[in-house]
Amino acid sequence: MKRVALLGMPNTGKSTLFNRMTGGAARVGNWPGITVELLSGKILLGADMVEIIDLPGIYDLHGFSDDEQVVRHFLHDNAPDLALVILNATQIERQMSLLLQLKALNMNIVVLLNMSDEAKKYGISIDSRKMAELLEMPIFPISGKYGTGYADALQAITRALRYPTPGMAESLRSQLEQDEHIEAEMARVLKQTVQIPARLPENLTEKLDRVLLHPWLGLPIFFGIMYLLFQGIFFFSQPLQTGIAALLTWLREAAIAPSLSGLPQALQGLLLDGIYNGVATVAAFVPVIVLFFLLMAIVEDSGYLSRAAFLMDALMAKMGLDGRGFVMLLMGFGCNVPALMGTRVMRSRSIRLLSMLVIPFSLCSARLQVFVFITAALFSAKAAPLVLFSLYLFSFAAAILTALLFKGQFANSEPFVLELPPYRFPTLRQMVLRGWLEVRHFLHRATTFIIAGVVLVWLLTHLPFSAAPASAGTLSGMIGHLLQPVFAPIGINEQLTIALIFGFVAKEIVIGSLAVIYGLTGPALGSALSLQLDWVQAYSFMLFTLIYTPCLSAIATLKSESKSTGFTLFSLAWSLALAWLVSFAFYQGARAFGY
Repeated sequence: MKRVALLGMPNTGKSTLFNRMTGGAARVGNWPGITVELLSGKILLGADMVEIIDLPGIYDLHGFSDDEQVVRHFLHDNAPDLALVILNATQIERQMSLLLQLKALNMNIVVLLNMSDEAKKYGISIDSRKMAELLEMPIFPISGKYGTGYADALQAITRALRYPTPGMAESLRSQLEQDEHIEAEMARVLKQTVQIPARLPENLTEKLDRVLLHPWLGLPIFFGIMYLLFQGIFFFSQPLQTGIAALLTWLREAAIAPSLSGLPQALQGLLLDGIYNGVATVAAFVPVIVLFFLLMAIVEDSGYLSRAAFLMDALMAKMGLDGRGFVMLLMGFGCNVPALMGTRVMRSRSIRLLSMLVIPFSLCSARLQVFVFITAALFSAKAAPLVLFSLYLFSFAAAILTALLFKGQFANSEPFVLELPPYRFPTLRQMVLRGWLEVRHFLHRATTFIIAGVVLVWLLTHLPFSAAPASAGTLSGMIGHLLQPVFAPIGINEQLTIALIFGFVAKEIVIGSLAVIYGLTGPALGSALSLQLDWVQAYSFMLFTLIYTPCLSAIATLKSESKSTGFTLFSLAWSLALAWLVSFAFYQGARAFGY
């Protein structure tokens, strides 16, 4: 099978193009460093099945970041049949150096001048045919976002794969000689093929940045935007969630329960009260997941996250971090795993470790499901979005406190450099693809972790069969009773304790576990919780869920990225201790004030 490698600097649209070519699972975002692992997809080009590999964005083949080393090792050990080099046409003067470095390796190359539509708006004129003649390689202007020029580029890629792959240069000139050659070659090519206005016209990006990057208004505007985002998630997802829950309840009573009536009682209980109730309760949150990622796709792909990093850099610097750490925290709102992997763009190991220590406090989409359910059950429609927003603020507070406490152990001197890309609005295709990929990821987890988790919860709440389900005589009751001295001071009862234990595997299991423990789903489960818990207990439980250990996948990623078992264990111990202390302070403080 032939192999095509996507190469380019960060923020050139490589992942957008990858998704267009493969319909694959690369994450797309309009800020540097989004691609953090080797993603691949297979497509049919001509008569050949071709593997497309999306490599991390790099600025220089001689760089020392983890991503740059990943690319160098890949090119050395897995020489591709074709290098598809993506250049940002609006920054062609900066992008050309990497192309010339790759050319020096004697690779089979096709060049795509992405964002050509934006370059025209800036008055930048690029003679791609003349450039192709001078560089002796195919060059095509395209728009990966809208698909303009994509068909011609695909044909060129198909043609290029017919020719034998040139041998990689065994030895290159010294770096000094090579840099001098590249600088001269770049000046020659740009002079003959590119025309850039002496002064670029003022555009929407500059006008927006005057307001959104204002020294005093920038941060309040950012938190206002995030608050409106959470308001929108809660407002629009609630009726959809209620409707799906009602549909799943009707499906159980009308079709599934009657079809299982001939089975033994214990097996019926496992299938209905265990697997179906647990998975159905979690599945009702699909609208929340889709809506969250659709809205976050708009924020991410618009380029606003880079602005948020810029605004927060001064504050983050006081905590031993920088704006990139803040971006990773925001990225963790979706999932902690890619956010942890995203720290590879940081060259300093100390700042990487400190960033990895704080990222798990991000309120990920799995935790969001838990909080949306509980806030809807125990708080009014007016108060629920405020409660949800307060949890996001606690998420930031936990990260900030952790960074301040441990910055001395992870001292950093690396300068902060970040591109501010122009504002862009994602296409409907990009947003739908993003939502679908997250739903697919959710369904994959539902068929693995979640089903396994709810089955185990059902067994713990029903064994031995001589005891009443979920009573003190069952295994779950014994475990909950054993742990009560630890959790009683923070207002968490035995049932919630069992749910937290399974939340260690995956946070999605928390609500599924409660559905199994109480034998109820949807609104009925919410009503049962509202009768058993007051708002202080509920908020304390949500605080603990927010801060305590991340899911098993995040822990595995933390171990692989830090390459340290000791650091991983320290991170878990600290998050557990902090979760208990914060919940204890809130619960006991609220009770002291008579709540």
